[in-house]
Amino acid sequence: MKKSAVFRLVLIFILAFVFSLPTALAAGQSQETESTVPELTAFHEVIYPIWHTAYPEKDYAALRKFAPEVKAGAEKIYTAKLPGILHERQAKWDLGVAELKKGVDVYLAAAAGQNDQALLSSAETLHSLYEMMVRIIRPVLKEVDDFHKVLYVVYHQYLPGKDYDKIRGVAGELVTKAEAIGRAALPKRLKPKAEAFHKATTDLYESAKALAATKPDAGLAAAVENVHSKYQDLEKVFE
Repeated sequence: MKKSAVFRLVLIFILAFVFSLPTALAAGQSQETESTVPELTAFHEVIYPIWHTAYPEKDYAALRKFAPEVKAGAEKIYTAKLPGILHERQAKWDLGVAELKKGVDVYLAAAAGQNDQALLSSAETLHSLYEMMVRIIRPVLKEVDDFHKVLYVVYHQYLPGKDYDKIRGVAGELVTKAEAIGRAALPKRLKPKAEAFHKATTDLYESAKALAATKPDAGLAAAVENVHSKYQDLEKVFE
């Protein structure tokens, strides 16, 4: 092969890598700000037929047949990594995983045995534990999740990198999203916490406005820390 042809191939490879890099980085950042665990989502594929078909129909043969899928899916959850945006829930996740493992072990033992009632009971427990895991990572409100996605990037990327121009660039977005949280309707189960929610959302909105109004670089770090603190206070309302 001529040198010119080799050079063209190398150049094409380099250009392809360079142009694909921003897309790859953006995809990685997107994954870090999504409140999802793919392994847990995939586990729903076996939980759904267990809970909605085999369990209500008391189809014990089907419940036993699902055992290998339950085992394989659960083992992936045990080693799953939480995205960066959920790092503050790691302790709860670890406890949830420990409980899920116990429930799966009971289910597998029941599926290997002959006690149909024990199998039925273990299927109910397995479903409850799965729902508990989902609640650990699921945002209480979409508006809170939308705000957190922006704050996560600001607090964990822009602030450590002292990229103050980017912080100023998204400060207005934080104000808008904080205002949206204040207008959001609480789920029925959280109605008793309406007063605490109102105070926390008001404080968060005011902290976001203060950040947007801060112009000197010297004051931005403290303003971001304040927004982050107020966001943590809001999260505590849902605990």
